[in-house]
Amino acid sequence: MFEDLTAKLENVFKRIRGEARITDDNIADALRDVRRALLDADVNVNVARDFIQRVQRTATGSDVLRSISPGQQIVKIIHDELTALMGGGDIDGSHPTELHFSAKPPTTILVAGLQGSGKTTFCAKLAQWLKAKGRNPELVAADIYRPAAVEQLKTLGAQINVAVFHHAGADAVANAVEGVNDARMNARDVVIIDTAGRLAIDEPMMREVAEIKARIAPTEILFVVDSMTGQDAVNTAKAFHDRLDFDGIVLTKLDGDTRGGAALSIRAVVAKPIKFVSAGEKLDSLEQFFPERMASRILGMGDVVSLVEKAQAQYDEETAEKLEQKLRKNRFTLEDFLEQLQQLKKMGSMKELLSMIPGIGSAMRNMTVDESAFVRIECIIHSMTLEERRNPRILNGSRRRRIAAGSGTSVQDVNKVLKQFEDMQRMMKNMSSGKMRQLARQFTPSGRMN
Repeated sequence: MFEDLTAKLENVFKRIRGEARITDDNIADALRDVRRALLDADVNVNVARDFIQRVQRTATGSDVLRSISPGQQIVKIIHDELTALMGGGDIDGSHPTELHFSAKPPTTILVAGLQGSGKTTFCAKLAQWLKAKGRNPELVAADIYRPAAVEQLKTLGAQINVAVFHHAGADAVANAVEGVNDARMNARDVVIIDTAGRLAIDEPMMREVAEIKARIAPTEILFVVDSMTGQDAVNTAKAFHDRLDFDGIVLTKLDGDTRGGAALSIRAVVAKPIKFVSAGEKLDSLEQFFPERMASRILGMGDVVSLVEKAQAQYDEETAEKLEQKLRKNRFTLEDFLEQLQQLKKMGSMKELLSMIPGIGSAMRNMTVDESAFVRIECIIHSMTLEERRNPRILNGSRRRRIAAGSGTSVQDVNKVLKQFEDMQRMMKNMSSGKMRQLARQFTPSGRMN
């Protein structure tokens, strides 16, 4: 995500960091390269022009702080302007734009977008996200045109244990109206309506979704856009907004080969906030959009806050305390090692996690992270007996050969996993109990980040 844009901006910053002071000339040179990088990323030409003008006004109109270099000041100005561009300046960029909920349930969320944008999958992701927030959502299948659309939503609903309403034979408008009534009768407080998409904008499609809006008066209208479509995404968003006046934008497929133009342009063009981003097929891959964090990622500064929040979702203080007790008694086993790896996998891809650490993202840009290594480790540990997992010291040569054969790996692979386990065991054993408890508090919502 944004890798090409980030690399180009980093090259610009390297050059200006070598300057002793900010001048009109070196600002102009740097911003010319920034503008070229934005246009290469498929940012709307008017948005790029206005952005550069704002940065130039701020840079030439501000005194250079003595505590930081001119290059650092330019980076800060661009970071602040990127945050404003994606957040619109109407919210604190360090906070997301929240969903609105109706004072009288159910809250109705109408989801619109073109076919292939990931709209149906987003509906399920949103339902799961709302469940995690203590809500009781229901999905409504109002896409009656795309083959298997209803079945897809039912399958996704079953995976997350969320009810899906569909009246076979009824039209899209009737399905939406009946779905809201069904949710009300079953005491469900949020209704998510998946509407039909088309391969391109057409009048029947717009008329239908406008009629659904008129009949159900949704609390929120979210427009889902495929971020890989660049400027087409912005044009489509404008057409939908002119007809629906939607409340927020959802950017999908940010893990794909996207240049980032849609994320940087769409907020400025339609004057509506980006509320969610999705960077994967997994149903737990939905994130609220934080303008400041996205600006930091684009500039290669990492995103430690999001990394900690991902950890919060998988770890709690009670789990950490149990692990601490095992470490104190020297009982950290291969079963515990496997559990820690599985928790790490749930947080996302390793490359994505590493990219959130400042300074690591740029170093990882041209490197391939072997995600399959986790699978090999799991296969190797699962091929062990319960006794072997709890007491690895009994793993002699014949046992290791059996494990390698059972897991489809080599003895060298088994030895490597055991060495990694020993290293992790040694590292965690050296951690004091105070540090372990402090780490747990940092990874829990009640904790505080220093």
